[in-house]
Amino acid sequence: MSWRRTFFGQPWVMKTIGVLGAEYLRLIWKTSRFTIEPDGIYERMEAELPVILAMWHGQHFMAPFVRRPHHRAKVLISKHRDGEVNAIAARQLGIETVRGSGNHDSRFDLKGGVGAFWAMLASLNEGWSMALTADVPKVSRVAGLGIIKLARESGRPIVPVAVATSRRVDFDSWDRASLNLPFSRGAMVAGEPIRVAKDADAAALEEARQALERSLNAITERAYAIVDRKT
Repeated sequence: MSWRRTFFGQPWVMKTIGVLGAEYLRLIWKTSRFTIEPDGIYERMEAELPVILAMWHGQHFMAPFVRRPHHRAKVLISKHRDGEVNAIAARQLGIETVRGSGNHDSRFDLKGGVGAFWAMLASLNEGWSMALTADVPKVSRVAGLGIIKLARESGRPIVPVAVATSRRVDFDSWDRASLNLPFSRGAMVAGEPIRVAKDADAAALEEARQALERSLNAITERAYAIVDRKT
């Protein structure tokens, strides 16, 4: 094991990085002006709560600021060591966590996924909104079935969300991640809720998956058009 892995694996180091990361995101939020679309989205969503918030991986860093202070929300975070840093940052920003992830086949019995699925379902039933990335692991902008199955079992709607800032660093990574920067124009764009019936069969699940994928791509494009002034 390298000294870097040993050092960054120390609990105090991970906590420091997580707290600093959270405060950096708070700086972006406080120094940027965000446009929210569509108008009245928060008022419309009050009657829908709790909801399942879906976003693309790599575009999710500002997600804690989507909720309003009185909204109870949790986020799904992997059990990987990097996930621990993210969990610390989320808690620093007032977001509770559920730990675990699925795999490429949307199975929930691997990587702590089955426990995470039931924990998310229980949280939704208790009135917590759940936020999670919709991508198939390590495959950018392809929605998996896991989030669709969560909507089916919980009866809660999926609300696609995209957040972008004008000042950012775009990485050439699998998830096309962007590091948001302070003093930006920002945009938060929500798509129409996607509902999955309790009796949805494989064909209906696939239809909902494709609808989520199309919506996330459309609102992501819209968010970037707003901040880059391409509207």
